[in-house]
Amino acid sequence: MKTSANPEEEYMDGRENADNAEIPSVERVFENEKVPGWKQQLTFRAFAVSMMLGLMFSVIVMKLNLTTGIIPSLNVSAGLLGFFFVRMWTKLLEKFGMLKQPFTRQENTVIQTCVVACCGIAFSGGFGSYLFAMSETVAKQSTEANDALNIKDPKLSWMIGFLFVVSFLGLFSLVPLRKIMIVDYKLIYPSGTATAHLINSFHTPQGAKLAKKQVKTLGKFFLFSFLWGIFQWFYTGGDNCGFASFPTLGIQAYQSKFYFDFSATYVGVGMICPYLVNISVLLGGIMSWGIMWPLIETKKGDWFPEDLPTTSLRGLQGYRVFIAISLILGDGLYNFFKVLGRTFSALTTQIKVKRSKKRELPFSDDTNPTTDATVSFDDQRRIEMFLKDQIPNRVAFGSYVAIAIVSIITLPHIFHQLKWYYVLLTYIIAPVMAFCNAYGCGLTDWSLAATYGKLAIFTIGAWAGAAHGGVLAGLAACGVMMSIVSTASDLTQDFKTGYMTLASPRSMFISQVIGTSMGCVIAPSVFWLFFKAFKDIGIPGSEYPAPNALVYRNMAILGVEGVSSLPKHCLTLCCIFFAAALFVNLVRDLIGKKYARFIPLPMAMAIPFYLGSYFAIDMCIGSLILFIWEKIDKTKANSFGPAVASGLICGDGIWTLPQSVLALAQIRPPICMKFLSRGVNLKVDDFLSNMS
Repeated sequence: MKTSANPEEEYMDGRENADNAEIPSVERVFENEKVPGWKQQLTFRAFAVSMMLGLMFSVIVMKLNLTTGIIPSLNVSAGLLGFFFVRMWTKLLEKFGMLKQPFTRQENTVIQTCVVACCGIAFSGGFGSYLFAMSETVAKQSTEANDALNIKDPKLSWMIGFLFVVSFLGLFSLVPLRKIMIVDYKLIYPSGTATAHLINSFHTPQGAKLAKKQVKTLGKFFLFSFLWGIFQWFYTGGDNCGFASFPTLGIQAYQSKFYFDFSATYVGVGMICPYLVNISVLLGGIMSWGIMWPLIETKKGDWFPEDLPTTSLRGLQGYRVFIAISLILGDGLYNFFKVLGRTFSALTTQIKVKRSKKRELPFSDDTNPTTDATVSFDDQRRIEMFLKDQIPNRVAFGSYVAIAIVSIITLPHIFHQLKWYYVLLTYIIAPVMAFCNAYGCGLTDWSLAATYGKLAIFTIGAWAGAAHGGVLAGLAACGVMMSIVSTASDLTQDFKTGYMTLASPRSMFISQVIGTSMGCVIAPSVFWLFFKAFKDIGIPGSEYPAPNALVYRNMAILGVEGVSSLPKHCLTLCCIFFAAALFVNLVRDLIGKKYARFIPLPMAMAIPFYLGSYFAIDMCIGSLILFIWEKIDKTKANSFGPAVASGLICGDGIWTLPQSVLALAQIRPPICMKFLSRGVNLKVDDFLSNMS
């Protein structure tokens, strides 16, 4: 898509590109295939496979949440593995003459929707951010608001209850507008469109052959990654042991968080994420751990007391966390207003077009498909199927109100600090926020759910005040807002995928509801397994530091107590980096797409500020592998790169399950492989010789 300073022009260019993408016709290939009814698309085998994949991807997302918080799109993996498992199932039944219903692209879409909805709860549930930020483990790392009024430790019962209460509202908030967003405004939804093209290709003879090869490749790297995880485990018999603590660039670089930790997960993530994201993360690590933190550390005793522990936010850790927050907020707010402006601009353009044609704004109950002569065969068929199975507006409105009432009554019992009128206000505002986010996501593929959540932290937290548990109230309100906005955006993405694969909107909606229900049980159960298996979860420097939890809690503290909690000169530095984030984003938009790809992303740069650069090196190695592969054979790299990356991520992620079970059973690795400098090694040798 061409970049333009004018949002209306860019939006219309996007529509033209979307229209041009329909040539050659996709639906001509499937013209002779009967489209199953919405009930036939919802099969037992689809939900059995969805539950298995939902569990697998929830473990992977949870691991990523609790390590760095960088989560790549798993839509391709979900679609590919869903196709593989059901195709294997149907071939087995066909062999014994028991196959009653063939596997269709509509059923494949239902699986992909259900899986993404399930593992999406592992993200929007806040297990690595706002929810875990309520815990005593994270609260102890700051000196402010760490009293009982602002602490709520995780428990499986209330986490499941909380998710069931807040996770379904977003699904009903935008149902009445689905025709407007998908058919009338022709919003692109790049991720949903890409997933639909992928699923459509699987179900052509050529695509099925390629998918079989991709699954085989994924399986190989899954096995390699899983076995590599087992091998590494044997050498982690103590603190800072094993390959994850290998000082590949030297001891001093290791102490400054510059090393390759042999993580198959983040090599895979690096292969999926764009080159610019990976380079931005590495640049952020070099700027912070290579330059800024060593300089600020020389001010110890002047800017902050010398005797503070390394985790104290009154010391160096405070600069790391709050400067990262300022970058995140600057980047988030800039993009929030940019997408909001583009959304309203595009809406205004659409309304003008509708009025010029003397049309009224249609809702989803309008079942008359567009009969414009310029509409392609593909769009005619898709519109006809998309409008066939209605989700009545009264059901959507009634369900939203009913769930909101239950939520307003229930949430204050889970969080006493979150008053019923805070929840009511959130639910009045949330549909507008959900629409803006879903519309913006359709234009840019950028969901700002986390930014809307942060706005709730500041507004509700400040309203409640420090004396009335404002930190906990703000974090809980963040969860409510983030869940609604995130699930609404996911649903509209899935409607776009269903539109392009002729899947019934009703089956898509039911699949999303079932997937969300699975996620409300699976995600907290997986987190509980991590929480019980790894005792140092949430501690900086541990295997699972949950860095975003500390960031979210300190945002809540900042919203409640103001800047008094910042170390000396930290506010000045925060303002500088906040302004820098705005400036960099503005420059990126002004110079055009051709040159913007050379300017780093402030949001990505902020992540290593408080975490270190070790994972950035992993991701850049993943990028380097893909870059070299593309130079050698670009077609093969494009076809099999995502499969290799998914295999690396899935294998290492699934190894976490048996690793957790071993930890719960108190089975420890037999070997500790630790690396020492020559001087320290001589001292250890002398000590051991004296002992003997």
